[in-house]
Amino acid sequence: MTYRKKLIVVGGSAAGPKAAAKARRIDYHADIVILQKDPDLSMASCGYPYYVGGYFDDRNMLLCTPTGVTRDPLFYLNAKGIEARTSTEVTAIDRKNKSVSCTNLVTGKTETLAYDRLVIATGSVPKMPPIPGTNLDGVTTLQSMRDADFLRRVRDEGKIKKAVVIGGGLIGIETCEALQLAGIDITVIELLPQLLTFLDWELAKLVENHVRSKSANVITDNGIVEFLGKDGKLTGVKLQNGAELECELAVVAIGVVPNVRLAKGAGLKIGERGGIEVNEYMQTSDENIYAVGDCVESLNRITGKKVLAPYGDLANLQGRVAGENAAAGNSAVFPGTIQTGICKVFDFAAGSTGLSETVANKLDYRDIITVINASPDKPGFMEGKLLVTKLVADRKSGKVLGAQCVGPGNVSKQIAQWAMAIQGNLSVEDVINADLPYAPPFSLAIDHFIATAHIMQNKMKGRMKGLSVVQVKKKLENRETPFILDTRGPDEYEEMRLGIGEALIPLGALRKRLNELPEDKEREIICFCKISLRGYEAALVLEANGWKNVKVMEGGIMAWPYPREK
Repeated sequence: MTYRKKLIVVGGSAAGPKAAAKARRIDYHADIVILQKDPDLSMASCGYPYYVGGYFDDRNMLLCTPTGVTRDPLFYLNAKGIEARTSTEVTAIDRKNKSVSCTNLVTGKTETLAYDRLVIATGSVPKMPPIPGTNLDGVTTLQSMRDADFLRRVRDEGKIKKAVVIGGGLIGIETCEALQLAGIDITVIELLPQLLTFLDWELAKLVENHVRSKSANVITDNGIVEFLGKDGKLTGVKLQNGAELECELAVVAIGVVPNVRLAKGAGLKIGERGGIEVNEYMQTSDENIYAVGDCVESLNRITGKKVLAPYGDLANLQGRVAGENAAAGNSAVFPGTIQTGICKVFDFAAGSTGLSETVANKLDYRDIITVINASPDKPGFMEGKLLVTKLVADRKSGKVLGAQCVGPGNVSKQIAQWAMAIQGNLSVEDVINADLPYAPPFSLAIDHFIATAHIMQNKMKGRMKGLSVVQVKKKLENRETPFILDTRGPDEYEEMRLGIGEALIPLGALRKRLNELPEDKEREIICFCKISLRGYEAALVLEANGWKNVKVMEGGIMAWPYPREK
């Protein structure tokens, strides 16, 4: 009789079921059991904000296969031959005897199950601020199906009028949108100086401006010191600066920490970042135990350092690797992450991949170069929408280190392309002639992605001397007096302008009006337009006529995150 390998998976959200399903495809005869503490399985947790926001109404869609079949225990048993036990908590792992102890949370029955291979997929737990009032009715997170159900009831009942979201990260911003769509007066409170810390400040500020334009309030550089309440119910929050805000609901979204209680109890090695330490096979310090998802540390493929990367797509990829290896021996590898992510912000999107300038500087990358490109995702006659991309590269080698993109255009496509460029170890020179699909409904003839590389190439070769909007603003704050040249047309100027002392000379008239430029050919001149394409053309005209200190404000007015005159 053939021995049937015993595989136990602890955790039934994303990574665990993926590991179990892959193991079944590899080993038809193995005994595979999923032990899940929650009553649901395979929850699409990244979809919670959209269920709360009313993008769809059927709760089961968060639990379904692409063909609409609910992933419940019966589904796993019939379709995959996997025993999935819900409402079952694993309380301990006995590595010596290769067994787990578990308790049925409905009946109270305890049981010990033996394993040959074990996969830990215990996920993460939400952070809560160590302040008074966290137990008040009305203070919640958006981490579980229970949380999603609660916030959906809030939306449907329509009784709550004011809410705060604490934390301006991915979940915080998505929750802000969900509650605002429900007609709730919403305020986002972020302790740091910006929202979405995977972005550099100037792009994050564009996102903040967009959030404000949707009638949501944003408070940065300020945190919560207390949840205020009466009779056990939330009535408001107190901020670090002493201000108090009335609210009936507070959603805490300040991040998550790896759930490593079981792993610690079993004596498995925990990394410096607080996650379970695993190798490229997703194998822990015990050769018979694998770990996947939010509870583990991953290798950053760019820096070589371990990071926490609680992303749903990575959880599935890691689960696939662990399932294959648990079933058939270590043959599949997970090479690590470059921490690619994207967030919907009303009718905007914000995404990033690789290193931001801020992170690169913190990691002591000594010679990086950045550039910002603002341009549409497709032609105007196909209703092209704006994209603002910031590219980070190594100055010497030209290797792409990171990219960020925000705007109403197709941000996902841009970030996906840059992610593959980074994973392919490509340089800017490799990208400038990339052969991508083109047709007007989908792209410009030179896609925004390639155009960004072109601008970076021009900057690296010294053909364009670019300044970021932050650098321009600092010059003005330092009372420097560059000649600032707006090269747009008069109608554009009347419709929208910065009001920073700029002179208007349209590009088409520039060659005839050079006498209006500074006589001193060493005077710093900063050129711009709506997206600074005309600004770049103007800079070339000026340089050809003898001006020696001509700069271009990258991204133009569309990348300007500060208040404008008009």
